[in-house]
Amino acid sequence: MFIAMNRFRVALDAGPAFEQLWTTRDSQLRAVPGFVEFHLLRGPEREDHRLYASHTIWRSRADFEAWTRSEAFRQAHRNAGGTRPLYLGHPEFEGFEAIQTISRASVE
Repeated sequence: MFIAMNRFRVALDAGPAFEQLWTTRDSQLRAVPGFVEFHLLRGPEREDHRLYASHTIWRSRADFEAWTRSEAFRQAHRNAGGTRPLYLGHPEFEGFEAIQTISRASVE
């Protein structure tokens, strides 16, 4: 499993617009090989921004890297430059390979 995260420092008055941008977008992730799950996370408020993170779970690093070279990736990021006024600085990417997974077993 590979987890891809981007951290966004969003201007305090831009939180609602940032959230709407993400929650109303036309995501093609469900059709991408190796995609497992996506979360948009709202974090703590700081003096000049609120922290947000996108958290995407992939079957493997190879699946994630294949997506970054795909047409689906290009389409997902085609308007990224137009959202700069919402952020303080650039989004910060972090990638993690899972070394342990503990999940809740089905209780039936």
